[in-house]
Amino acid sequence: MPDTLDNVLASALKSREALFAQLHAEQTNAYRVFHGTAEGRPGLSVDRYGELLLVQSFHQPLESAQLEELTGFYATALPGLTVVYNDRSQPNSRISNALTTDELAIASIQHEAQELGVRYCIQGRHEGQDPWLFLDMRAGRRRIMQEAEGKSLLNLFAYTCGVGIAAAKAGARHVVNVDFSDTNLAVGKSNAQINELPIRVRFVKSDAFPAMRQLAGIGQSQIVRGKRMPAFPKLEKHAFDLVFLDPPRYAKSLFGVVDLVNDYPALFKPALLCTAEGGTLICCNNVAQVSRDAWFDQMERSARKAGRPIREMEWITPEADFPSVDGQPPLKIALLRV
Repeated sequence: MPDTLDNVLASALKSREALFAQLHAEQTNAYRVFHGTAEGRPGLSVDRYGELLLVQSFHQPLESAQLEELTGFYATALPGLTVVYNDRSQPNSRISNALTTDELAIASIQHEAQELGVRYCIQGRHEGQDPWLFLDMRAGRRRIMQEAEGKSLLNLFAYTCGVGIAAAKAGARHVVNVDFSDTNLAVGKSNAQINELPIRVRFVKSDAFPAMRQLAGIGQSQIVRGKRMPAFPKLEKHAFDLVFLDPPRYAKSLFGVVDLVNDYPALFKPALLCTAEGGTLICCNNVAQVSRDAWFDQMERSARKAGRPIREMEWITPEADFPSVDGQPPLKIALLRV
């Protein structure tokens, strides 16, 4: 059978039948429908978020005939969904394809998606580039929900606060989400509202470094090497039962550098010191070129140097809608008992 676009899309859908049945039974309608990297079209992904079908291309744009073929396939296979296409093949994965006025109006409609009974806001197009919910992180949110009851959670680099909302829904007694972006936190607040959570979740607009340093009791100086630091919220020292650390690949501010390739310990140590003795630190690294074992060795050495050795560890792997050709998915999630 020729390896046409229709055929690879159909094969991917067929392989997910059992998974989709399980997810629907778990009140989940947000999942990856086609993962082109492992399923015959590198750089192409198709994600369902409730009634929205989000198509993204990262290596090269879809030709109009290809997009028409794809849209036609899913109109039959998954009828009733709104299709939005974002071409992200330009530098820095910026969305580059213009939409007509009518298409943009449709793409800007806010939808709701469900995952494990938790509701999340989603839009095909918004001010940013990435979807408001990363679907490969479902495994991490699932585990947080298993761990959260009665515990406190610190969610660092919270983005739209999916981990924090999931924890609160699962019975966490105290949740703090930290992110530098007003826009991201606004989506997080909307997520909290539509879930009618049993607790009041906290949202802290801050660079992660001063937030971690203050919560860990290290403190953050207002003047460093003769330079006055940007304003940051003042936080009291506080240790959390659960800490979730999901940083971007690279970011730089006056407070510090986030570099998942060359210096993960710069983030890991203060996050570790925010974790209560006997608590759990869940760390993420989404850089494909970073070896899982080498990354864990870095964290293990850093923990020993900090006097907080890792007592137990567990790998959390993305679920079956994110197949991996070599068994080494780009997203690595390590659960550490410290």
